[in-house]
Parts: sequence; C-alpha cells; structure tokens
Amino acid sequence: MPNTITRLFDIPYFQLKHNPLDKCFNYKKNNIWHAISSKQYINTANKVSASLLELGIKPNDKVAVITENNNPNWHILDIGVLQIGAQNIPLYATLSEKDYEYILNHSDSKCCFVSSIEIYNKVKSIASKTKLKHIFLLEELNSNYGWDTFLKIGQEKNYQSEIENLKNNVKTENLATIIYTSGTTGTPKGVMLSHKNIISAVFSAKNSLPDINSEVIKILSYLPVCHIFERASSYFNQYRSAEIYFAESLEKIGDNIREVKPNYLAVVPRLLEKIFDKIVDKGSNLKGIKKVLFFWALQLGEIYEPYHKNGNWYHFKLKIANKLIFSKWRKALGNNLEFMVSGSAPLQPKLIRIFTAAKIPIFEGYGMTESSPSGSINDLRNFNLKIGTVGKPVKGVEIKIANDGEILMKGDNIMIGYYKNQELTDKTIIDGYLHTGDIGELDEEGFLKITDRKKEIFKTSGGKYIAPAALESEFKQSRFIEQIMVIGESQKMPAALIQVNFDFVNEWAKRHNYKINNVSTDKTLINRIQKEIDFYNSNFGKWEQIKKFEITPNEWTIDDGHLTPTMKMRRKVILKKYNNLYHKIYNT
Repeated sequence: MPNTITRLFDIPYFQLKHNPLDKCFNYKKNNIWHAISSKQYINTANKVSASLLELGIKPNDKVAVITENNNPNWHILDIGVLQIGAQNIPLYATLSEKDYEYILNHSDSKCCFVSSIEIYNKVKSIASKTKLKHIFLLEELNSNYGWDTFLKIGQEKNYQSEIENLKNNVKTENLATIIYTSGTTGTPKGVMLSHKNIISAVFSAKNSLPDINSEVIKILSYLPVCHIFERASSYFNQYRSAEIYFAESLEKIGDNIREVKPNYLAVVPRLLEKIFDKIVDKGSNLKGIKKVLFFWALQLGEIYEPYHKNGNWYHFKLKIANKLIFSKWRKALGNNLEFMVSGSAPLQPKLIRIFTAAKIPIFEGYGMTESSPSGSINDLRNFNLKIGTVGKPVKGVEIKIANDGEILMKGDNIMIGYYKNQELTDKTIIDGYLHTGDIGELDEEGFLKITDRKKEIFKTSGGKYIAPAALESEFKQSRFIEQIMVIGESQKMPAALIQVNFDFVNEWAKRHNYKINNVSTDKTLINRIQKEIDFYNSNFGKWEQIKKFEITPNEWTIDDGHLTPTMKMRRKVILKKYNNLYHKIYNT
C-alpha cells in the first residue's frame, strides 16, 4: 500500500492504510442509509478489474460511464478501471442518443456502464453504430447485464497478480480520463487529463482549504460526478478520509443536508442562489418584529467585509444577527457547515458577503476542465479572501494575463490536450500556458478577477464591447429574475432574454390580489421588471445598459437543454429556442 500518491487509484489504498473508514461511502436505499467500508471499496474495485480483464479490456482501453445520480459503484468502477491502466470516460445522463453515439465513437469506448434501465435502452439503441462490446448496469437487476452479474465474470480465475503488475506499470503522467466538455458552444471536446493533472488539483485543495474541526468529517456528494469539479472533490474527500454521503437527488438535497449534517459543501452558483431565494422567501412570510429582524440581519450581511474592516460596532450588531437570525440558517444547513467552496461559474459577491457574515464562509475559486480544475481560490486564512475576486493562484499554478486580457495558466494541473485534436491543442496550450478563453485581471495583491468569457464578449453595431457575465450577475440579484441572458452582437443595442423567478412572481401577484395568465405578455409584470432593469442599469455605462427585454414563457432547465448539468447557460440553445423573441426585440 502506498505511502505516497502518484496515481488516482493510490488514494483509496492510502486511506485504507492510514485512516480506514467503516463508512467510506454511504447511500440511501428504502429510506435507510447503508455504508461501504474502505476495505469493501478496494475489494470490490479489484473484482471490477478482474471482470474487465476477463472481458478483454486492456491498458489504454476506454470504459464509458453514464449516471443520473452519484453512487458508490461509480467510484468503485473508477478505481477498477484506472488501476489496470484503462481510462474512465464519464458522460452526462442528460445527453441525447446522438450525443452518446458521437462521444462513444470519438472516445473509442469498448465498454459502457449505466445507472438505469432507461439509459441502458438508449445506449443499446445506438450500440451497433459504435465500438461497444458490452453494456452493464451500475445497479443490480435480475438480468445478465446487472452489477452483480458483471462482478462475477472475473471470479473463475485469480487475476490479482496481473492486477498488481498492471498497477505498477501505470505512471503518474499516463492518461487517466477523457472528460467531454458539457458543450455550452459547439461540439463537445475530449479533455485528456493524466493522473498527475488531477492529483495536483487534489493537493492544491489540501493546501488551500482549512482543516475541519471534527474527528469525523462528513460531506454530501450531489453535483454531477462526471464534472471535474465534483470528481476532483471526491478524490480530495477520499484522501482526507471523509465519510462521503450520496444525495438521493437534487430535489432532496435540502433533506439530505439536514440528515447528513456535512462539514463542508462544494456548490455551484445556481444552487446557492436557489438556497438563498428559499431562505428569503421564508423570511418574507414572517410577521411583525421577526420579519423586521430578518431583513435587518440581511442588510447587515450585504455590507460584510472580512478581517473586521467594518469596525467594532458593526461586529457587535452582527453578533446579535447571528444569534437571532443566522443561527437558524446554519441549523437548516445541518449546523455543522464550516465553509462552502464555489466554482463552475461566477458567484454574486452579495451571496459571499451574506453567507460569510452568517458564519458559513464561501470560498470562490476559479478553474476549468482543462486545468483539472484547479487555478485560484479564496481562503479566509492569512488575509487571502477578497470578495469580488476568485482568490490567488493555488500552490504550483502560475497565472498571468495576456496583452488582450486573456487569463493564461501553467502548472502540473494543465491537461495533456484534446483527444484526437492536435490542432486545437496547439492553439490552446502555447509555451506550456493554457489559454483559458476567460478575460481577467490580477490586482496589486495578486488576487484574480474574472471579467468575462473571451468568446462571450461581443460588439454592438456601434463598435462598443459588451461583457455579458458582468451584466447578468448584477441583474440576477433581483428576486424577480431567475435567469437572464444578455444579447446584442452586431445589433444597435444590448438587450436581454429573461426567465422570471416563477415562485416569487406568483407570490408577488398573490400578495397584490393579481392574476398573471401569461408571464411573457402581462403588462403589469413587464412594467415591474422594467423597474428592476432600470435600477441595476444605473451601475453600468449608457452603452452597455439593457435597452429592451423579453420574458420567456417557461423555465430554463437542464432537461430541456437550456442549462448544462452544472447549471450554466447554453447560450446558443437558448437563442435558438427563443429566436422569435430575439427578432421581436430587434425588428420592432
């Protein structure tokens, strides 16, 4: 068993040797939590390896995995694949059959594991058009393709010595996985990450995040594990010997948080915004002095500054707010949360201020699939938190700004390249620096600030540059606006497509004894949202202010393709779906 970690599959063996857990992985079945120990984890991973070898899987072969919800068998399979020198190809469950066919073919996957019979049938329908030889379920069914059936395939022969030899032949520089980007634009690209790439991210997290003040560390896994943010977090949690609990679903995340009482959480901005909106909705329904105190505490949180910058009188009031109001927030989130780490997309500074004031600090970081995903992060220790930035570069990562403002990144975390696309690799990695496609700046203290996506910045017909992300982040502070997409490339003015916060709008209408039949055309609602637009427009120059907007009739969802699985907008998809509203804005 290893004393050092150089390959991803070293991590569970390291846990077993140094801090074995009885509750390494925990999952819910029939409303009861069940546990898998560190030893069971490794023993089953070895069965996975044996069965794969029996099926003819060799080093550098590709094994695809498609899951709806996170579960222990994904991680068991992952280690079983990696330790024989093969590669894990994770896919989102929300992809279409056409996307499955493309990625399975492009990745040369020979075997595929899925989490449900529905996905099994989708993959089965296109299997003949791919190189797939086997499809199995990650759960057990009375079938010849269930999980237990798969594990028995390699039991007839003792493969353990062969597994050990294959493990020894895997080098830290070897390819570990190909992650296909979620495709906010264009065809998915296969990002090749080595063991070394992801391990560097694991150890940068170790150096950048504070220790947990608990003998038993519990975390909740709920973000898509096929996304590098959750996957790297999982390896980090295993290295830290944290008990990992798998959420039942995104819909039950609140219940699961209260049950598990996690010590920290990895979050994406959209989820945090939803949590905050629910808290504010509850506060709005309070009466009398309770409601007054709630919004007093909220206003106090909105002006929070770290390191006692607001002075003693502010912190005296904050102490009262924490006792009367924010303590209830902490209780609703399990009462053990020491911090949250936010990544994947820009987070509203207001939320960082409020939650940090409420003694649940948020450390916003920056990275991407191509950087495994480490890059920079905020940290309360040693004055390394600056709200409005994504922190300082993590240890081992160099960040600099190109002449055109693009963020360049260098380190052991940078991908090998794009699978089967050397031309794009050479355009993206130049002299060892990853050209991120993001625009940003480093301040005099070394904090990185993201100002926009290079590909998303556009010019109006008047030659003015518009940075959508900055505008969108500002407007989403309105309780009326759940999603907003700024448009206007080559047009005379910037405009926006808006998805209202349906829950809040319905509650607002009810409060005013008013019925809304159609959110897209209701004049009273449109006039009210215009007031919100006017308010937030005042923070921007005249050339970048939103001049017109249209409200979309329905919610933007992952299932309908508006959002990626980590809840980022798919701009091209949204524009295509609401092309009629786009033309209404610019042709009238």
